Amino acid sequence: MTHSPSDTPPPRIVVMGVSGCGKSTVATLLAARLGVPYVDADDLHPAANVARMSAGIPLTDDDRAPWLDTVAAAIAAVPDGVVVACSALRRTYRDRLRAGAPGTVIVHLDGAPELLAARIGARTDHFMPASLLDTQLATLERLADDEPGTVLDVTATPDELADAAAAWWHGR
Repeated sequence: MTHSPSDTPPPRIVVMGVSGCGKSTVATLLAARLGVPYVDADDLHPAANVARMSAGIPLTDDDRAPWLDTVAAAIAAVPDGVVVACSALRRTYRDRLRAGAPGTVIVHLDGAPELLAARIGARTDHFMPASLLDTQLATLERLADDEPGTVLDVTATPDELADAAAAWWHGR
């Protein structure tokens, strides 16, 4: 089903979670199901951030702030809706995204550290090294009950996760 202007507000959805949870895959599938564009927030990182992460150096909040503003602007710039894959690990990061793009909701992909580590170890096409998973897990603030969104367990397949996220969106 695709979004149409006569529906409720257009979807502004951030698919969040730590590295290896399937953000990009699920967000791409969800965007297709909702008939809106997909954006990978990793593509919006400045070169300095990518270089730090590639070297195994965790980003600081000062590194992230301008990037989060860029992500929020990208969300707000798409009037008919968008699905964005973005780590958004802390509540303050998600609050910043929502402040810059009101109406943004979160789909939090959550999974066991062992499963996430295995997934990261199996991929070869990403700048995020497996060594940063522990840092990300330590940084992670799970979606709070008062935040607009839903939490999905990544033991489901990407198609099942995208279906569940679409059903959640349509049923809110």
